[in-house]
Amino acid sequence: MPWTGPNGNHQSICSACFNYSLTILWPDRVCESLLLAGEMTLLATSKDQTADHFWGRVRSALQAMRPVRQPAYGQAAIARSIGMKPKLGTLIEEEMHHGWANAAQHNVSLSLLVIEIDRANEYYAAYDKPDTDAGVLAVMRTIVDCLPRAGDSCLRLGRGGFVVVLPDLPALMARTLALKITDAVRRQSVANKVSHAGVVTVGIGLAVTNPLGNYDRRFFEAGAEAVKKGQRRGLGKLEIVDLRPRIERKRQKHLKQAKAA
Repeated sequence: MPWTGPNGNHQSICSACFNYSLTILWPDRVCESLLLAGEMTLLATSKDQTADHFWGRVRSALQAMRPVRQPAYGQAAIARSIGMKPKLGTLIEEEMHHGWANAAQHNVSLSLLVIEIDRANEYYAAYDKPDTDAGVLAVMRTIVDCLPRAGDSCLRLGRGGFVVVLPDLPALMARTLALKITDAVRRQSVANKVSHAGVVTVGIGLAVTNPLGNYDRRFFEAGAEAVKKGQRRGLGKLEIVDLRPRIERKRQKHLKQAKAA
């Protein structure tokens, strides 16, 4: 199976021995794909990575393989109701932890975009796999092209979802970016005959917080729930959840308790 290494050299590797990870280089883009028990997680960044970082990501991807299928974020509420703790893919967990720690260290806000193709299940049912793979890849490339900074990443989760972690990107700029993405995806005109828009559209949940302490996974769940809420309103919708007021109230409460003590 021919492929291109991080230094640009064309190489060949047996697909039977390396069927879990495939790396494709776009111009100024890196896309890593990993098959995880039938689900594919993709990472695309807005700038080429160094060779060391590239292979580090590949090793992380290979270590992420698990024999048990993990519930998608859209099933988080169901999973919690039966006592399960839904898990994200390793790459996304790493990105969330890194973004949280980065924002907390520099005392800045953290924005999260959870993006999902509208009516994704119907879209997959209506088209053959090569068509849906091409459509999803086109959506992902469009998202990456919209990202404002070198090194910003778009990670794929499940069949029709994407995650973008944006430390130190103010909420207003994150909102502008989200609207830019929804418009750009629609203008790509990827056919979708099961949508009354006639083309693939995406809904976006934007969550914003000021990280304190250790990473709180409820932050991701807030973004995931927001995108679902927006999709219930229609196609191409943006739903925003700002957790900063709640955190500020919590901080003020702790300050009062500390003074009282």
